[in-house]
Amino acid sequence: MASEFNALREAEKTLKAAIGELEQHVAQMPLANAKHIVETVGQQVISAEALKTFSASVEGGKRVSIPVNAALISSGVAEGVVEPQRLPGIDTTPKQRLFIRDLIAPGRTSSPAIFWVQQTGFTNKAAVVPENTQKPYSDIAFATKITPVTTVAHMFKASKQILDDFAQLQSTVDAEMRYGLKYVEEQEILFGDGTGVHLHGIVPQASAFSAEFRVEQQNGIDDLRLAMLQAQLARFPASGHVLHFIDWAKIELTKDTLGRYILANPSGLTGPTLWGLPVVATEAAHLRASS
Repeated sequence: MASEFNALREAEKTLKAAIGELEQHVAQMPLANAKHIVETVGQQVISAEALKTFSASVEGGKRVSIPVNAALISSGVAEGVVEPQRLPGIDTTPKQRLFIRDLIAPGRTSSPAIFWVQQTGFTNKAAVVPENTQKPYSDIAFATKITPVTTVAHMFKASKQILDDFAQLQSTVDAEMRYGLKYVEEQEILFGDGTGVHLHGIVPQASAFSAEFRVEQQNGIDDLRLAMLQAQLARFPASGHVLHFIDWAKIELTKDTLGRYILANPSGLTGPTLWGLPVVATEAAHLRASS
């Protein structure tokens, strides 16, 4: 019995020594030396001894003063927060949908100007003629056109250090610069007035809408069909419709006298089409029809 008791005493001493070493190790850890966790104002008020004493013996007309040291004033902050959390990425602004590049075949050039030939007239004098008689001459005219190559450019200022330290910022700046170029390019292709270095856009060169006839209870759907007819009569058949989002929404929401949608199927998954041609919706303000 005496030997067993002595063995237990030795084991107890060994265990106490191990616990002491463990306590010293924990005391030297960074967490033990960390600063006091910053509490919110509400947490400091609730845990204040003055409030506990006041609530234990409430007296009418008595005030209680609770000192509030460096506190978190943000609402909904989780307990144990020492520093704010940083979310990855950059929240960028929404962009207007660009579409003209998808509708026009692009080309490449290394010259500052493009020379091209345009047919300006054709007089057809072809006719049935008797044998051994002079054949009539037809006339065809051409003109040389020059289109200067226009430069679209812009720049941002940014230090090398910020771009090296923040790779996400660099990619965001690259994306914003490319979008800015494409946006101005689309505006020039559509609405450029051709003066100076501006392009001669599609809309300024287009003929104004002129319906060949009136349709009873004419609406936007009829207008687009009549526009297709006008283009066909000019020998430039339409290949698609480009509409403002609002105008296309009006067409999709058109109903008959019974309240049924004429075109739209709210549960349909097919792409937007009208009169057999694809529809491209955009938010470009210049393309919105007048009310």
